[in-house]
Amino acid sequence: MKDKSRDLPSCFDCAAEPGGRLEQMFVEIVQKRRIALGQSPAMRPVFRKLHGVVGARFVVKPGLPPDLAVGVFAGSAYDAWVRFSSDTAPTSSDLTSTIGVGIKLFGVPGRKLLGDGETHDFLLQNHDVFFVDTAKDMCEFTYAGVVAGDYQPYLDAHPRTDQILKDMAKVEGSVLTTNYWSALPFRLGSSDYVKYLLRPTTLPANVPDDDPDYLATDLRTRLRDGGYTFEFCVQRRTDPANMPLDAATVPWNSEPIVVATLEIPQQDIDAAGQSSYGENLAFNIWHALAEHEPVGSIAEVRRRVYAASATTRHTANGVADEEPRVKRPFPPAAPAPADSCIVGAVIHPAIGVARVGNSPDKWFYGPEVPDPPAPEPGSRRDDQGRLARQAARFRVYGVDATGKIVRELTDAQVKWTVHLANKKAAWYEFQLALDIPEAASAPPTLLRNAGVGDRKQLVIDPGPRSVSGVDRPGVAFDTGTFMGARVYLGELRTDDKGRLVVLGGRGHSASFDGSRAVTFGNNDGWHDDTADGPVTAEVELDGRALAVKPAWVIVAPPDYAPMRKSVRTMWDLMRDLAIQNGMLPRPARPSFNHDIRPIFERLSGLQWVNAGFAAAFGYKGQFDLTEPTTLRRLAVADPAQREARHVLANQFRVLDRDAWAAQPWPWLYGDAMNVPPAETPRQNAALTDTQLAMLQQWAAGDFDEDYDTAPPPARLEDYPVARQGDALDRAALDHCLADAFHPGCEMTWPVRHASMYMSAFRFKHAAHKVEPSYGASLIGDTLTLPDGPLAGQFPGGITRWMAVPWQTDTASCRSGYLKSYDPYLPTFWPARVPNQVLTRDNYDIVVDPSKPLAERLAAFANRASWTRTFDRSSYTDTINNFIGHIESPGIVEPRPGPSDGAPFPAVIEVEDLPPPLLAVPQSKRPTAGATPQEVEALEQELLAIEKVHRFPTGLRR
Repeated sequence: MKDKSRDLPSCFDCAAEPGGRLEQMFVEIVQKRRIALGQSPAMRPVFRKLHGVVGARFVVKPGLPPDLAVGVFAGSAYDAWVRFSSDTAPTSSDLTSTIGVGIKLFGVPGRKLLGDGETHDFLLQNHDVFFVDTAKDMCEFTYAGVVAGDYQPYLDAHPRTDQILKDMAKVEGSVLTTNYWSALPFRLGSSDYVKYLLRPTTLPANVPDDDPDYLATDLRTRLRDGGYTFEFCVQRRTDPANMPLDAATVPWNSEPIVVATLEIPQQDIDAAGQSSYGENLAFNIWHALAEHEPVGSIAEVRRRVYAASATTRHTANGVADEEPRVKRPFPPAAPAPADSCIVGAVIHPAIGVARVGNSPDKWFYGPEVPDPPAPEPGSRRDDQGRLARQAARFRVYGVDATGKIVRELTDAQVKWTVHLANKKAAWYEFQLALDIPEAASAPPTLLRNAGVGDRKQLVIDPGPRSVSGVDRPGVAFDTGTFMGARVYLGELRTDDKGRLVVLGGRGHSASFDGSRAVTFGNNDGWHDDTADGPVTAEVELDGRALAVKPAWVIVAPPDYAPMRKSVRTMWDLMRDLAIQNGMLPRPARPSFNHDIRPIFERLSGLQWVNAGFAAAFGYKGQFDLTEPTTLRRLAVADPAQREARHVLANQFRVLDRDAWAAQPWPWLYGDAMNVPPAETPRQNAALTDTQLAMLQQWAAGDFDEDYDTAPPPARLEDYPVARQGDALDRAALDHCLADAFHPGCEMTWPVRHASMYMSAFRFKHAAHKVEPSYGASLIGDTLTLPDGPLAGQFPGGITRWMAVPWQTDTASCRSGYLKSYDPYLPTFWPARVPNQVLTRDNYDIVVDPSKPLAERLAAFANRASWTRTFDRSSYTDTINNFIGHIESPGIVEPRPGPSDGAPFPAVIEVEDLPPPLLAVPQSKRPTAGATPQEVEALEQELLAIEKVHRFPTGLRR
């Protein structure tokens, strides 16, 4: 039987007072209730889900006949703002929702039927009819859902409405390729009636899309790439008998007549303030010239309900309830012209990186662009096979009042000052990163060399050095001492433009008492010649001294794989830190070319330094994500590829989701790495939060489709001068690691604390002369001191946290400690410290077209242990052997692939051994001469070293 409790009460009069009842239901019951429950900002009661707000131009078709050139159509062109939305909740799916478009024209003179100002509104939807005929019908339909709580009885009794609602639930691929109708009629002048049709000039591709917000993603993606045009048409009332004025479910089938175009140019709909501007606009079909008066009972009630709704919303949001007097500019104002007035100076890179090498004379410049050209084979060694040093070069740029670079100051008088120091032996031991919970389970962090009472003897500090002018020769840091013995830490030079060149030590490490190194990171009595310190400059330009933003220099261990970057670089880490702490803006969306593509290319690039990555991500591997066809497919925001993108994005480790599982990417050990694996999410590493968020945006299709196959800039001069500083910063830090801070290669865990920075990528310098003593043990409370070790930095303050000497840590960083899981994975730092490499002998087979293809393929797949040239039968012998022979392992360098069309990469990275080793017959290598039994014994010993056995008493819960 019929449930009569849902019948419309006689006192709820929808016939006599539909406007009042509809206002009550839409505004008082729905809109104000949502506001009372905390909706902020207050929203419209209908068409709440915003897809985007766009600037546009409404251009009237020239030469319209007099009967059409009426009202708005009597003008020529108007600026417009357009709001695309769906009549659904903001959290609901776009699929099969009713889409609406509101168009507000600016510069339309004349008195409006409702409201004020020189604006004029159009409202349309993506269906040619409305789902009820009259205001009374709309009132009764709304009562069923809003008051009675169930639309179905009404729909059962009104099959026409039911069918139209079902027809309106259609798939639209894009708001820019959809037809929109007014559904309601309007006057055209004094005696004519029309309905409006807005139709796109671009054909639709209406493919179902299960992403809940795909219409917004599609809109921003399309408009980033180009503009779109709609034809604005009128449909005349040519058959009054079949084209009623107050029966909105009846379509008008007259031929559309184009009277204008709506031109939406290319733009960024995420521009600051654009969406909020559009959300504060009120649209009402009665905000119109009298020549375009709305017609019919539904139009009449819309006048009242829409006005009341706008007032309610504007009042709740503290926005003036009136038409905008001044429109938001569109197109956006062009950037201010470059200011040539130099008010200050800044040094770049903000953090420069030099590297030690044991060649007495040979050196080279470190990367000065993020993707530098490959070094010539053999160029990283001298003719004796010793390692060339990497120099850090600094430039000073003049900046305007906003901090933007104007030009490099090669014509200024510049006095450079650098203060290098090595404080490792006087600092605390490395046990574990002290900013993670697992540190409580590691041994206490005690002073190194605790038995040495005079701590100054452990500090290698030659004091500051200065240099100025052009082509100045070396000014050495050679007066610092360790336990009374002088130690050379490097030197300063200038180039032919007066830029600063910093060279570090010569890879010499030793103990003052003749003791052997016994552990990976805390060898008492030992020192090395890495260092770090501030870089400052006194700059005089045109007789005026400039304030100069300073920099820092790190002298790090050698880079044995100069073309490789890890999946998360130090630049990625510091960028994420800067974004999280408000030093850099969060990008609205990732760039495929600069944010997403590099992640895949780095995974692939590790094929040359780790056999596991070679099998999975290498050439023709299971996940060869850099294969051109694959890259082109991943580089477009095609909804058909969304699930493929999601699958890839979800392969990357999320710490609180994946715990200590080894399988998620990127297959690198983490800060709390232990053997056997510790039951902690930091057993393995993850990308930064910014990288992970960008991967998810990319997966959703919300990214810049800027894939470019052109090679990146190979010289700093190829960048606009305003971007050269950023390029230098990224170049230096992209080639530093931010994998396991255990402790790391160049820098370690303190650099992820914002208290150490004056600005993004730029370390804060200590404000006082002497650093306080922190006691015999470093505890967590010390780290939070305002003048503590994580505040402004002193010379030697960055590298002191690293292993002493660095060689013992480098020689200890292996991969695949647990062979039962995988012999090659996970791994520590293969981008700087390779694990398995392609030998020169196997490369020669690969490129030899006379060899059988099967032999060449086998040679390509074969990877040799990178450590084989210095490994000995015991761990202690191994690390001490490497201390004295840092040149013995190979440098992984690019060489051309085969030229005969065989199935191999065009570029192959190959181990380059020093000439003395290359001269040894292959059958005699490695020179260590370890037997298979000795190798196995060493591998077993490695499972118990302190490097990988961080929790001797277990992990605390």
